[in-house]
Amino acid sequence: MLGKIEEKIAVEGMMCSHCEQSVERACQSVGAKGKASREDKCVLVSYNPSKVSREAIVAAIREAGFDAK
Repeated sequence: MLGKIEEKIAVEGMMCSHCEQSVERACQSVGAKGKASREDKCVLVSYNPSKVSREAIVAAIREAGFDAK
């Protein structure tokens, strides 16, 4: 994964698998790849910082209706 960053972003409000999918789609909408876990209350994202910022990913998750930090 040359040039990519992988990190966890805390996400509150995921209650079911549909919520996880919504968070993952939000990540994809800005060019990041995410694997959400409602049990861990986070999403593990992989992204290229030259193409998308962490802030943009967090904003997309918030826009989807979840509290991301």
